Amino acid sequence: MSIKQSELILNPDGSVYHLNLRPEHIANTLIFVGDQDRVDKISKHFDSIEFTTQKREFKTTTGTYKNKRLSVISTGIGPDNIDIVLNELDALVNIDLQTRKPKEVLTTLNIIRIGTSGSLQEDIPVDSYVISSHGLDLNGLLQSYQVDAIASPAIEDAFVKHTNWSAKKSYPIVIENSKLLENRFASDKTFLGITATAGGFYGPQGRVLRLALQDDGLNHKIDSFSFNEHRITNLEMETSAIYGLSKLLGHEACSINAIIANRANGTFSENPGKVVADLIEYALEKLVE
Repeated sequence: MSIKQSELILNPDGSVYHLNLRPEHIANTLIFVGDQDRVDKISKHFDSIEFTTQKREFKTTTGTYKNKRLSVISTGIGPDNIDIVLNELDALVNIDLQTRKPKEVLTTLNIIRIGTSGSLQEDIPVDSYVISSHGLDLNGLLQSYQVDAIASPAIEDAFVKHTNWSAKKSYPIVIENSKLLENRFASDKTFLGITATAGGFYGPQGRVLRLALQDDGLNHKIDSFSFNEHRITNLEMETSAIYGLSKLLGHEACSINAIIANRANGTFSENPGKVVADLIEYALEKLVE
């Protein structure tokens, strides 16, 4: 059965609605960044650029780095944006946009997020890199999908018990990364841990301006949580959505963050721009090894 026009919206030129992309515009290996300005910071390393476009906060550049075709896409901020980006990218490779029917042979994308974050653990210093072993959905996006087959109920239940999680909130979901990609990017320069994904920057991450929090002790509970060898290393706004949707759609995904602050000991990188630039070069080299 064909997918209705209201469900898969295309622009007059045949591109997908938000990303403004057609299938030929993207590589099978994609780097996600939040900030649209970071797209150029990555693509400047490319040997050649074949295509670039931008619509709203979604900027895409596709080119070649050491004979490997890559696309860099800015997702903007938050899990809601990831929902748009991943569903539309999957549509580009796994739905025939002419017939509006899913293809019989599906394509697997490799998705690497390069971001910045603050460490929650004292022993993970500024200027280091953290690979997210899992994404912890604290925002509820993944509850819109059938996730039982890819979730980690033992970790989830332990987290709910440890934090005395409010029953009025969406139940947390824990999704594992792509071990294939983790093994490619891991080295003695990287740390590994669970990345918690919040649905906002202020209250959902424990920041207080003029509004009181539902649980003003939640951040400490997150910091102190552990389950077997797993602990929560950092808090941001995209990773769990990337991991969950990628797993459901059959794609490989791994999130790597440059640590520019350490909340546990109050330190901040003396040169955060250099940390991000170094991580970009590190990730590009790992992609072509």
